[in-house]
This record gives sequence, structure tokens and C-alpha cells, in this order.
Amino acid sequence: MGIEVLIFLSSGLFMGWSLGANDAANIFGTAVGTRMVKFSTAAVICCIFITLGAVISGAGASEGLGRLGAVNALPGSFVVSFSAAFTVMWMTRAGLPVSTTQAIVGAIVGWNLFSGNPTDTTVLTRIAGTWVYGPILSAVFAIIIYFIVKTIVEKSGVHLIKLDRYTRAALIIAGIFGSFSLGANNIANVMGVFIPASPFSDLKIMGIRFTGTQQLFLIGGIAISVGVVTYSKRVMMTVGTNLFKLSPVTAFVVIVSTALVLFLFASQELYQWLSARGLPTLPLVPVSQSQACVGAILGVSIAKGGRNINFRLLGKISIGWVATPVMAAILCYVALFFMQNVFMQQVFI
Repeated sequence: MGIEVLIFLSSGLFMGWSLGANDAANIFGTAVGTRMVKFSTAAVICCIFITLGAVISGAGASEGLGRLGAVNALPGSFVVSFSAAFTVMWMTRAGLPVSTTQAIVGAIVGWNLFSGNPTDTTVLTRIAGTWVYGPILSAVFAIIIYFIVKTIVEKSGVHLIKLDRYTRAALIIAGIFGSFSLGANNIANVMGVFIPASPFSDLKIMGIRFTGTQQLFLIGGIAISVGVVTYSKRVMMTVGTNLFKLSPVTAFVVIVSTALVLFLFASQELYQWLSARGLPTLPLVPVSQSQACVGAILGVSIAKGGRNINFRLLGKISIGWVATPVMAAILCYVALFFMQNVFMQQVFI
């Protein structure tokens, strides 16, 4: 693999770093914010299970994203990924848990406009639809799980010290599930645009086939891990302490609800099982984990009577969600022009 390929893949690494810096907050922000789990423990769990989720189960959402626009030249993939990553980084510096899914979708639309390739409106509508019903679904899960957990705690009569111990263990287990689901669903945002122009070929290691796509996902998972370790703590505190004051138990509810939404939109096995039985299926597309997390937090607040929500911060987050895809699309379009006409690189075939 030449140095030119490494340079072009660097924007995917940047995107992975941005996702780790931003979206890890939605897994462990509530747990770290309530001081039930140390940041170092949360970071280690995130790094391991995000990478495993990406390599093992990342193909479904990536395939769904690929239908929006197949970026077929490596320089074009570089620009799309860089534009999305820069947008996420800018929002992250403002302390806002924005959507990497919206950023990459906006950047792909920008590439489609520049290259003259049509944007599949059906796929775009399907993905954009998750920006609406993803948070709603997460809020519904949170309300249901909250009342189930509340009933169990009240009827069990467990001592407070034991409850504290059980809650810590539950937060860690939920964090493992959330990290795996994040890797499985959102690795599409990191490396999905590189799949059509992937420089990797399939490998066999000890009789196990390791596809070129899985190699991309492994690299992306490592990049996400670096973002988690180096830059995620600030956004964790935004999600975990500022939007709505969460107890350790409700923190568990938020993590599980968020992870369930990501899992439902990433699991090929669940999709095939439902489809084989003629049951309704959810599309295999990357969904906004940030929106799912905020939806879950709002669901908990509704279950508790709808009090103490920081509406000012919620408004700022909502503005970030609207601005993210627009900013990414414009930035990508302009950057593609410079890449093609100044650096003389072919950004589409």
C-alpha cells in the first residue's frame, strides 16, 4: 500500500477520531456524569467493543449508506470523509453532541451534486426518516424500560449499598452493548465511503477469511478508539450532566435504550429473520446515535413528569442537528472543486 493511499485514508481516520470524540459520550456520558463509572474504565470498554462491533457487524449499515451514493474514486472518498469529519470536529469543539450520520450523509449529497450522480431520494428519505423516528423510538424504549426497572427496584427491596453495586455492574454491561452497537452501526460513517474504492484485498489468517472491508473497519475502529481516549470527556459531561440530571439507574435506562436503537438498524440477522417471516423490517442504515441518546434522555424525563429539562441546551443541540448536513454538503462541494482543479486529482469516475 503506497503513501498516496495512506494519505487518502487519513480522512477516514480523522472521521473515526471525530466519531470517537463525540459519540462515546452517548454511551457512557450518563454513567461518567453520575460518577458511577470512571472515565478510564469507560474508555477501555468503548475501545474494545466498538472495534469488535465494527469488524463483526458493520456490513449492514455500510451497505445501506452505499446506496445513497457510491463514491468511486479514492480522492473523492478522502474529501467526503474529511468534510464530514471537519464538520463533526467543529461541532464537538462547541461541546455539542452532533450526528456523524448527518455529517456523512450531507457530504455524500455534496459529492453527488459535484459529480452529477443522482441522489437516491428513496434511500435519502429512509435515512433522514431515522432522524425523526430514531429519537422517538429511543424515547419510547426509555419510558418502557424506566417503568420496568422502577418496578423491579421497588418490589425487590434491595439495600441501597447493594443497589449501588448492581447499578454499576448494569451500567458496564449496558456500556458493552452500547459500544458494540455503536461500532456495528456507525462504522459506516467512518469507512463506508471508502468501500467502493477500497485498496485492500481479502486475506486468510489461520484459515479465517478477513475481507478488505473488514480490514477497513478494523482501521476505523482503532481510529474511533483514539478519539474516545483523547477527546471524548468534554462531550460526555455535556450529555451526562447538563441536558437533564440523571440518577445512576436512569443512566442505565438511557444507555440501553440508545443501544437498542442502534442495534435494530444494524443487525442483518434480525433483518433477515423478520423478512423471512413476512414481518415489517427496519432499514439497515446508519442512524444518529446522538439523537437516539437525547431521545432516551427526554423519554426518561417524560416518565418522571417532564421536569428539569435544560431546554436552552436542547435548542442548541437541535440547531446543530439542522446545520450539520447542510454545512457538510457545502464544505464537501467546495473541497471537491479544489481537489480536482487545484490538486489535479480525479474525485469521481
